Amino acid sequence: MATDLQRRDRIRRGAAADQEERAVVAGLDALDAGVQLPPRPGPGRVFLRSVLPPLVFLAVLVGVWQLAVLAGIKPAYALPPPARVWATFTGTVVDGRAGEAIWTSLSRGASGFALSLLIGTVLGLAMWWSRWLRAAIGPIVSGLQSLPSVAWVPAAIIWFGLTNAAIYTVVLLGAVPSIANGLLSGMKQVPPLFDRVGRVLGLSALARTRYVLLPAALPGYLGGLRQGWAFAWRSLMAAELITYSPALGQGLGQLLNMGRELSQMSLVITSITLILVVGVAIELLIFAPLERRVLSRRGLTMH
Repeated sequence: MATDLQRRDRIRRGAAADQEERAVVAGLDALDAGVQLPPRPGPGRVFLRSVLPPLVFLAVLVGVWQLAVLAGIKPAYALPPPARVWATFTGTVVDGRAGEAIWTSLSRGASGFALSLLIGTVLGLAMWWSRWLRAAIGPIVSGLQSLPSVAWVPAAIIWFGLTNAAIYTVVLLGAVPSIANGLLSGMKQVPPLFDRVGRVLGLSALARTRYVLLPAALPGYLGGLRQGWAFAWRSLMAAELITYSPALGQGLGQLLNMGRELSQMSLVITSITLILVVGVAIELLIFAPLERRVLSRRGLTMH
């Protein structure tokens, strides 16, 4: 009798285990089906979500601008109508001044950012591996990050005169702290277990940094690079605006300063627009796709 009861109990438990296993398999199948990537949106949806909102905002902005001109809030020399600014903008593009200024500033910005990337990465790694160095210069690096870049322009001019070296000095002092702090922040977010696993596998400190820590810290590092470029671009504009010399060529900052000296507000607005367009283009063409790629490779999505 006891044997029959035990046999029936084993049968019931086996049936319950089979049912639980089927439920787990079904749940895994549903989960696997649920993580499939959604289909790519069509051109119409992309236009409605990404293109139309900025166009509507610009149209509203130009409308408010025109109303302010008609209301006479400022005299015409201080607040020109949109049509006059558009004429100046197209004229600057046609006569080649816009292209020359963009190329001069972009080449300087790219060179300065590349050097800042090298120095900032080395500095961030050194601060990560040396606790003493992090305690010694960490607050200084953070302080330099919050210091306005334009504050370095007078010192750079005294050190190097009206030369490209002065401009690159301002760019480096503006971008390096952001890149170093971004890398350091990303490394701090890496679980310590990753480094321990690298040690167990017999990897050297350099190999662990190259193959374990840096890939894990990539999202934070990318944020530091994006902020570093923003600081480099702003530092470059501040340096070009002040270090004006015909020998340096005409960048966007020099073009902006020319509009100020000539009291041509339309040229000032044109220069500001070109600076903004270049900044937005770098973000959309380089950093945004790079961020999407990094997040998608980690199974994350952007809303």
